[in-house]
Amino acid sequence: MHDGRMTAAHSTTDTHTPTRRAVVIGGASGLGRAIAIALAADGCRITVADRDLEAATAVADALGDDGHDAQPVDVTDEASVAALFDDHEAPDVVVNSAGISTFGLITELDAEQFRSVVDVNLTGGFLVVKHAGRRLADGGALVSITSLNARQPAVGMSAYCSAKAGLVMLTQVGAMELGARGIRVNAVSPGFVPTPLTDPATAVPGVVDDYLANTPLGRVGTPEDVANAVVFLCSANASWMTGEVIDLNGGAHLMRYPDLHGHIMALMEPQ
Repeated sequence: MHDGRMTAAHSTTDTHTPTRRAVVIGGASGLGRAIAIALAADGCRITVADRDLEAATAVADALGDDGHDAQPVDVTDEASVAALFDDHEAPDVVVNSAGISTFGLITELDAEQFRSVVDVNLTGGFLVVKHAGRRLADGGALVSITSLNARQPAVGMSAYCSAKAGLVMLTQVGAMELGARGIRVNAVSPGFVPTPLTDPATAVPGVVDDYLANTPLGRVGTPEDVANAVVFLCSANASWMTGEVIDLNGGAHLMRYPDLHGHIMALMEPQ
């Protein structure tokens, strides 16, 4: 599914002379890591921001010697998000890929679990838009990573679905408010992509097959698929695009979401 090699479909800049500064939040692993690599290949000087500073540093070091660095950030802590932007030069590109999920029926889900998912995915998204919006260079680009679950509900995923749906509306409001400065605010809404976030679902027998059966293109996504879409949204090729949420899921949004709850219940039945 993913062999670790990164490509950038829209690379237009000499990779040895980075000209734009990009902050990738959640860049230590998964989609964020792929996005950081693709933006670096497109000529950006990357700040890899993550709660896991050691892993973020490893990603930044692997990008080469073009001034890339790593910074700690916790998107649930406003002071941490503010410091990420206030302590450095104004970025041209900001990507927020931080996200967590949980599983549980509404009638059984602990309120703190619900809040923790909303805190990272939605409140964290708000804090990033707030402080990035203050510091982004005029004409810059801000991209959030939402989810197929922003439009497709799934039994047992009330917190994640609600938070990602809220992030879509936050993206659209952000586009309206920051447009006067030429700042474009968009989002990519991936379907199923194998990452650490989706590993628990992948481990449940039948889930991936169910997803593929409801995906017209018949395959899961890769981190590179998402990264290439982000590179496009951050490029001059998308200079007239704002407030847009790109459904990137092989057409899965046209059908139904996998019965994750049903597959989990089947797994728990006595054999």
